[in-house]
Amino acid sequence: MKITKEQLLKALATFTLPGAGKDLISSNSVRNIQIFGSEIVLDVVIDNPTLQYKKKVELNCIEAIHKHVDEKVNVKVNIIVEVPEKKSNLIRGNKIPGVKNIIAIASGKGGVGKSTVTANLAVALADKGYSVGIVDADIYGPSMPIMFDVVKAKPTGREINGVRKIVPVESYGVKLLSIGFFANTDQAVVWRGAMASKALNQMLWDTDWGDLDYMLIDLPPGTGDVHLSIVQSIPVGAAIIVSTPQNIALADARKGVAMFQMDSINVPVLGIVENMSYFVPEELPNNKYYIFGKEGASILADELKLPLLAEIPLVQSVREASDVGRPAVLQGSTPSAIIFLDFAEKVVEEMNKRNQFEDTKRVEITNTNGCSTN
Repeated sequence: MKITKEQLLKALATFTLPGAGKDLISSNSVRNIQIFGSEIVLDVVIDNPTLQYKKKVELNCIEAIHKHVDEKVNVKVNIIVEVPEKKSNLIRGNKIPGVKNIIAIASGKGGVGKSTVTANLAVALADKGYSVGIVDADIYGPSMPIMFDVVKAKPTGREINGVRKIVPVESYGVKLLSIGFFANTDQAVVWRGAMASKALNQMLWDTDWGDLDYMLIDLPPGTGDVHLSIVQSIPVGAAIIVSTPQNIALADARKGVAMFQMDSINVPVLGIVENMSYFVPEELPNNKYYIFGKEGASILADELKLPLLAEIPLVQSVREASDVGRPAVLQGSTPSAIIFLDFAEKVVEEMNKRNQFEDTKRVEITNTNGCSTN
């Protein structure tokens, strides 16, 4: 009797793979059938690499063909294991209404000027016509109220569709929310991680942010609960890592990049900012002194294949501007202000590249009348 392929297909459809829920043919597990007289050769694909499972499938194939086709044929079963790629447990929250782009500003180490960079970036973006908001997520050391000269300000509230919402404080064209607005300036915030996360979620979700082109999240130093809460609560579009040139800061910056690149987080890193790159004395404006090392962040950016977004000098006026609550970018045509404005331009450029890659809408400037322009 001549054996046909149709006979073999019917025979192999009479049993189900263990745990598969479908018969061998319906599950598309048989990839090849060859008939050489009284010899049958099968290629069968499975996703379980254990020896016991392989043997079970092989015996089932042989028994089915012997029972339903011909008990005398020689059956050879080639088992091919294809284990499906395991999907990472990627957690993303829902979008905040009206917010187009969310950028987390992070550093693995404290004291590198992350908040100064965040404040000046926000004001620079606002100066370019974008609508900007800042969430001061540094629960234990909020600094934005000082940097924007609104220490004594208190957020108001308004009712929207029957729900009471927080109205952010505004300064220099930037909308702000910080735990510093809800605690006394000399009061230590001693909270466990769960309490900090709850406060952060309230600032994100219980606030009337309106339409924002950019929301900047000023994260605390390190890689802890607050960072995870942020990426789990909202769709952070990108991250910026701030570091100084010294080796100890760069080691922590590397950890910060690695955190955002974890499979369960997977937030694109726009680039690295090197703060305190060099010191320029006011009386010798053409001299540069590399107090904390030279080009450390530039080397790290090259190594990690990330853009170096800015090299910000150590200038007394920048520190003084932060202390008096007037970000240095507002100083007009000073070298520091120009650097911050150029930095903002690079952030917009990199974010637009990222959005284009992700096939999302390009960042547009939101006007006060609610319209948008390129």
